[in-house]
Amino acid sequence: MKIKSQFVCQQCGAVYKKWVGQCSNCASWNSLVEEAVSDVSQKKSAVSRGEVSGKKLDFVKMSSVRPSNEKARLLTEFSDLNLVLGGGILMGSVSLLAGQPGIGKSTLLMQISAEVAKKYPVLYVSGEESAGQVKLRAERLGASSDLLSFASSVSANDIAKTIESGEFKLVIVDSIQTLAMDEIASAPGTVSQVTNSGNLIIRAAKKTDTAVIIVGHVTKEGTLAGPKVLEHLVDVVLNFEGDRYGGFKTVRAVKNRFGSTNEIAIFEMANEGLKEVKNPSEALLAERTNTDGSVILATVEGNRPILVEIQALATKSNFGYPKRTASGFDLNRLNLLIAVLERRTKLKLADKDIFINVVGGMKLNDSAADLAIVMAIASAVAGRKLGEEYVVFGEVGLGGEIRSAFRADQRIAEAKKLGFKHAIAPATIKDKFVVPVKDLRETLIRYVK
Repeated sequence: MKIKSQFVCQQCGAVYKKWVGQCSNCASWNSLVEEAVSDVSQKKSAVSRGEVSGKKLDFVKMSSVRPSNEKARLLTEFSDLNLVLGGGILMGSVSLLAGQPGIGKSTLLMQISAEVAKKYPVLYVSGEESAGQVKLRAERLGASSDLLSFASSVSANDIAKTIESGEFKLVIVDSIQTLAMDEIASAPGTVSQVTNSGNLIIRAAKKTDTAVIIVGHVTKEGTLAGPKVLEHLVDVVLNFEGDRYGGFKTVRAVKNRFGSTNEIAIFEMANEGLKEVKNPSEALLAERTNTDGSVILATVEGNRPILVEIQALATKSNFGYPKRTASGFDLNRLNLLIAVLERRTKLKLADKDIFINVVGGMKLNDSAADLAIVMAIASAVAGRKLGEEYVVFGEVGLGGEIRSAFRADQRIAEAKKLGFKHAIAPATIKDKFVVPVKDLRETLIRYVK
């Protein structure tokens, strides 16, 4: 019997009868994978006959429902990570951790497992590594407990059945892209396998009130690989970001049903594993030298104020098209700010290559970083320094105006704590510490000397 097949887009899940180069639904290229489908006879559905199957739901009054115990949480050894999770790992919750290869996902999960296993039984399931390989990591991190167990499996059915046994309080699944269900013929990592395997594990976790953390792969663009529906199914989505070769690494929640998404945990990698960075501002500024192109930005990551150094370098372009490069800052935003600088000031940047670097591997998503970026560029082009007593923050509009920034009081408090004397900031902020500025051109004339 000939096996029927279909082609499914691995980005959006659209189904095609034959292979095409570009998905017409999400416009992604070479994302279609052939999958086998069962030969189901075409019968007239009950819906077409006007029949409704199923039974009446058993419902209860909302006033009589007992809320979940918020205190029943599994605490990790990292206080900031507990805040990101809303106070710890809630029993019965399913979390999805995503990050670049080699950034430290397995290290973080092993450290979490070791801490929870001091009190509760934990199962670490890996579809990528053997028991011997995981044991080496566990020994390096000091994770030794009789309550910590390991299993190697790529069967979603077996993992879900183990979760349903209720023997473990926490189950780590590394990773969802390696799992497959027996009932589906497609290869592991395809849309159907990821969606159905995730759904099977989630139902088992909710049934037995077991906390589950699932590892997810990311694409080369840095987004979570696989169907978007997986992010909707889970309770918490964590992004593990940073430079895998050094610098700080951050964990932030982009979705959290049980807590805020404004918290952030900052780590650095050491020989004995990941360590929390309690004062990132001091660490980021420890090796700073005040040169032209160097500006201190008072930014906010989640609810945490951080002082970070912005470095700019401007060189004469040897080609007709000037180069713009940004590390830790959005390149499109950089091009916009350069256009504002050229239009609203007398700086000529069309013949200069411009490079921007955010020290420490930080990635800025703060609109108030605009003023620090443009002042660093102007400082580098003019060869002039900004005074060591200043920190900078504020959004720059297309007209060259300096706009207000959120959480200004936290930024100012962090700058005071580290010994700075003034903040060059929007005039709407009423504080003696602030040197108020309204216009970009006047700001550069007055303070870039």
